[in-house]
Parts: sequence; C-alpha cells; structure tokens
Amino acid sequence: MNGTIGNMSNPLRIGLLFGGRSGEHEVSIRSAAAAARALQADSNRDRHQVLPFYLQKDGLWQGPAVAQGVLESGQPLPSDDRPVDRAALWQFPPEASTVDVWFPTLHGPNGEDGSVQGLLQLMQVPWVGSGVLGSAAGMDKIAMKMLFAQAGLPQVAYRLVTRSEVWSNPCVFPKLCDQLEADLGYPCFVKPANLGSSVGIAKARSRAELEAALDSAASFDRRIIVEAAAGGKPREVECAVLGNDQPIASVIGEITFESEFYDYDTKYSDGAADLVIPAALPAPVVDRLQTMAKEAFLALDCAGLARVDFFYVEATGEIFLNEINTLPGFTATSMYPQLWEATGIPFPELVHRLVTLAIERHTVAQGAQ
Repeated sequence: MNGTIGNMSNPLRIGLLFGGRSGEHEVSIRSAAAAARALQADSNRDRHQVLPFYLQKDGLWQGPAVAQGVLESGQPLPSDDRPVDRAALWQFPPEASTVDVWFPTLHGPNGEDGSVQGLLQLMQVPWVGSGVLGSAAGMDKIAMKMLFAQAGLPQVAYRLVTRSEVWSNPCVFPKLCDQLEADLGYPCFVKPANLGSSVGIAKARSRAELEAALDSAASFDRRIIVEAAAGGKPREVECAVLGNDQPIASVIGEITFESEFYDYDTKYSDGAADLVIPAALPAPVVDRLQTMAKEAFLALDCAGLARVDFFYVEATGEIFLNEINTLPGFTATSMYPQLWEATGIPFPELVHRLVTLAIERHTVAQGAQ
C-alpha cells in the first residue's frame, strides 16, 4: 500500500469505504453517497479524486467499477447464499494500492469498532476518524462509560450484566433482577453493549419488562448495560466535535420526539423525531456541554470526528453524558454535518478538514516511530 506522505498524489486519491458487515449497511451507503458529493463539490474538485470501495455484507471488497454503481443506486448488492471463499476476503481491488487517504463511512460492528481501523493502520495510509483504541472504546458502551468515569464526567448510574448471568441457572436470574431494582430502580434502560442505531434497546418499567429486556439484549450481545433513568423526561442534546489533539465543538442540537425514548423506530421513521439546531439553551449550559464534549473526545483518544450525546434535566440543571459516536451518520440531513453547517463549516469544507486532519495525525504518528 502507498504508505508515505511524500508519495501522495495531487489531487488526493480518497478511498471512500462503505457498506460493511453490520445491520447499518444501508445507512452506510447513504452516508458514503453524501460524502462523495461533498468531496467532489466545486471547492473540492481540484483537491480530491474519489475512489469508492464497497464492502459487501459477506465481507468481499468491490472496487470502484462496482462500488460506483452501488453509490448511484443507493441499494446494496443482492446477497449470495453460496459459502464465501475465505481466500477472496483478502483479495483487495487493485485500486486500493493507489489510495492516499481512506475515508470510511462504515457504521456499527465490523466498521467503527476498531476492526477496520486496525486494517487501515496495517496499510500504513492515513484514514479519517479515530484509531483502534478510540473506535473500540466508543463502540463498547461499558468500556466507554468506564473511561468517562475515570475522566470524572457525570453519567447516570449503570450496571454491567453478562449474557451468562441472564441465561444461567434459573435461580440466579431473579437475584440479578433484585439487585438491578435496588441499584437502579424503575424506569431503567437495557442496552446491548456493542450495537448502534438503538438496536436492542428497551425501557423497563416493571420486573416483567426488565426480564424481557434482558433476555432480548442477551440475544444481541454477550455484554449488556443497564442504566438508571436521568429523571423525568430529560432533553436529549448533542454536540459535534472536530479535530485531533485540540478539538473544537459545534453549536448544540436537540432531538425532540413524542415517543417515550429515542428508540429504533423513532430514529428511522419519517416525521417521528425533529432536529432543532441550535437548541434553545442558556449560554452557560451550552458552554458546559461543549467543554464536556471535548473532554469526552479526548478521554477516549478520538480523532477527526465524533458526536457526543447528553441528557439535560432542565428542572435541576443537571447534565449527564450519554455516549459518544465516533462515526456518526454522515448524510446531509444527519445531525453531525448539520451541526457544523450551523456553526459555520459547510459540508464540503467539513469533509476537506477531515481529510486534512487524517493526514496530520498520520504524519505525527509516522514521525514518532
């Protein structure tokens, strides 16, 4: 692979990597299409040459000839029921060797969890976004919360539960639920530790709902997190972060909805939720949120981009850090680019800055070796 800064072309060849082996495959296609348009906008036309690479659901890589068709159609390639040739999984398209900077828009497991980032690190080529540590910690809600706690960032009370505790001896499960009720109370939220897009998340208001939620979450992941409610119906606000070692924070956005919480159906049903940018918040609250967003970004050693989500309890003024997303949705209507648009950085300039930040981080890392 082309691994040295001095060998970079002009314009830069941007390897736009999308698709992936996760339930967010289709979302990744939409993010990649939006990123491609921004990378080829008038202001970027002389800066970047986009080379799309499509990662099929079975793990096979497709080069620009096939990938461009997927971008234009917006539809994934049909699945093939035949067993995958394992040797083919390591056959990268020849154009991959010409990439100057990789721009992954892979959401969810096997995309933003450090697995692909480790592969790109082995390629010795810059890539947009966090490294292995930040990506892995940002994907695993338990590891994430432990690092946030170490950094002194406020969070709701939570408890780690393992699949073996849920699906173990029937005598043990009631005791587990007793403990969760005593420690966290109702309502509480049950989440698989390593899934995105609110998949597998449930709100439990009773013992019966708690038992059902734990059983469901255990079917998705061997590690489960159970969280106390933030109190009443807190406002859900978000902040975008951009940078490497000295990140900057955007204006604050708010998600409003009528459902009990921001679940999968609310997130992906048209009209079920609205984005308010900028959120109507007092200036001191905005300052606190922006500061905490940058602190969360640095606590996980993130790079390039991230979106940090909070609960704001207006009645008490309390702020609770919910989670960080190291590869947030990247369509033109997604919260992350909209927050920067409202802050004064339009989408084409945003993607160019991300490419520049990737090169900067790679240069520093190469110089330290």
